[in-house]
Amino acid sequence: MALTLGYVSGNLHKNIVLFYIVASVVTFIVYAIDKFKAQRNGWRIQESRLHLLSLIGGWAGAGLAQQWLRHKSAKKQFRIVYWITVIINLTVLLWLITPLGSQFLQGAL
Repeated sequence: MALTLGYVSGNLHKNIVLFYIVASVVTFIVYAIDKFKAQRNGWRIQESRLHLLSLIGGWAGAGLAQQWLRHKSAKKQFRIVYWITVIINLTVLLWLITPLGSQFLQGAL
């Protein structure tokens, strides 16, 4: 919702919003694959990779997967690191909205 408001207000470029959507969908799918593998005692996805996906913008998909799939929702340490990735990601996003961050983003895009 915050991304939509940022886009509508003109503070976020549409590519940023699209990136978050794609990252969240990919992250949700990766969580679903890991849950499937866990139920079948198969090869698992490293927790550090799940956290990396959250950190780069897939935290919304990770949060949905934790709730809907009930995957990684009981591991307290995992949830703590997850919330740290959310805070870091949102801090960077808020910085991108500032004039300096916006200038950086324009140069990067």
